[in-house]
Amino acid sequence: MLVEICLPVKNEEEILAANLQQVLDFCQKADFKFSWKIVGIINGSTDKTANIFLDFKNRYPGLVDYVEFSESGRGRVLKKYWQESRADVLSYLDIDLAVLPNQLPALIQPVIDGKADLVIGSRLLSRSKTQRSYLRETTSRSFNFLTHVFLPNRASDLQCGFKAIRADIFKKLAPFIRDNYWFFDSELVILSQYFSYRLEEIPVDWAENRYKKRTSKVKVIRDIAKSLKDLLVFRWRLFFIPKS
Repeated sequence: MLVEICLPVKNEEEILAANLQQVLDFCQKADFKFSWKIVGIINGSTDKTANIFLDFKNRYPGLVDYVEFSESGRGRVLKKYWQESRADVLSYLDIDLAVLPNQLPALIQPVIDGKADLVIGSRLLSRSKTQRSYLRETTSRSFNFLTHVFLPNRASDLQCGFKAIRADIFKKLAPFIRDNYWFFDSELVILSQYFSYRLEEIPVDWAENRYKKRTSKVKVIRDIAKSLKDLLVFRWRLFFIPKS
C-alpha cells in the first residue's frame, strides 16, 4: 500500500528546505508499515521552490518527488494531482508545519486500518492545542459555526491543513469539488459526509508558524469573506447533487 504525503507549496523558498528535511527525517525514522513518498505539489511558484524539490528528489530518489503547475491555488493542484495519483492513500500537510510531521501516524493509520475513509485534523477538539492570533482564532471559529448552521456538517474544523483520504474515495468526490483555493477543504469534508463516507477527526497541536511576508491581516479577512460566499453557494449546489 502506497501513501503519498503531499506538500502544496507556492513561493516557499525561505522555509522549504528546512521543513521538507524535517518531514523526510521523521518519515525515515517512523518505521511505517506501508510504502510512502513525499510529493511537492507546486502551484504558480516564481521563486526557487522547484529547484529545492529537484535537489531533494536527486538526493532521495523514490522518497521525494514533485509536480509543478503553472496555475495558482492549493485546491486546484491537489485535485489535479490526486486524480492522477496511483497511491492508495492521499494526505497533505501545510509546509509551514503548523502541524508537525510527528502527528502523521495518527492521521494516516485509521485509513490504512480501514477504520475511516477520510481523516482530518481539528484545532477545535477538546484535546487540541492551538497557538494562533486572536483574529485567526475568531474568524476560524465563526466560519466553522456557520458551516454547522448552513451545511450538513458535523465536523468541528473544516479548514485545518492536515488531511488523509482513500484515493478511490477522493476520485469519486472530485467531480463535485469546484473550489480551487482554500474552500476546497470544506467541499471535501462536507461531500464526504453528504455521501456517508466514514469521517474521523483527530486532535492536533497547531501553531501559527508564519514569517513576516505571510502575516497580512487583510488577506485573512479577504479569504474569510470569500469562504462565506462560497459556503452559501455550496449550500445551494448540494440541492442538485444526487446521493446515488
